[in-house]
Amino acid sequence: MSETAVNDLKGLVDQFVLTSNSLDTKLKDMRNEHTQLPSTANGRHQLGKLILNLRRLERQPQPFGEAGALTPSEIHTIDAIGISSPILMSELAGRLSVTKGAITQIIQRLESKGLVTRQAHPEDARSSLLSLTPVGKEAYLAHEAVNQQFYERLHAQLSEQEIAAFERSLAILNDMLES
Repeated sequence: MSETAVNDLKGLVDQFVLTSNSLDTKLKDMRNEHTQLPSTANGRHQLGKLILNLRRLERQPQPFGEAGALTPSEIHTIDAIGISSPILMSELAGRLSVTKGAITQIIQRLESKGLVTRQAHPEDARSSLLSLTPVGKEAYLAHEAVNQQFYERLHAQLSEQEIAAFERSLAILNDMLES
């Protein structure tokens, strides 16, 4: 698969999925609730293909400049910290819809890679504030650039009406996966 195609799918990963476990759980819930998936055979095939590609990409680290190869969960965490730095560990876990234990493991990996720092909260000694290091900020900006390139390619291939329909579809899929 070309790097461009991987980046395109990675952009979709950013929209849909934080962890493959959460996707698996949501899909099982959807099946159990008899949620209607696309009624056409092609629609079901395309959705299945997309989900398989997303799950594969979730396990595949991508390079982000000096930060090196980062897993999707690592770069999503960097992205969330970059948007709201400094941020409490508990707020970060809530924003990413993961447990505090899961976010602790990710943060430990990112700290060992020199991408994230922890500082004691000035008002609550039990809490830590998370921030990006300069290399972490570079990874954040590289991730933003990948997302921007994806949307530029999308805009080059689709009309404004098709993009609006695509964005509505993403919102519906996100709602289904979050419920």
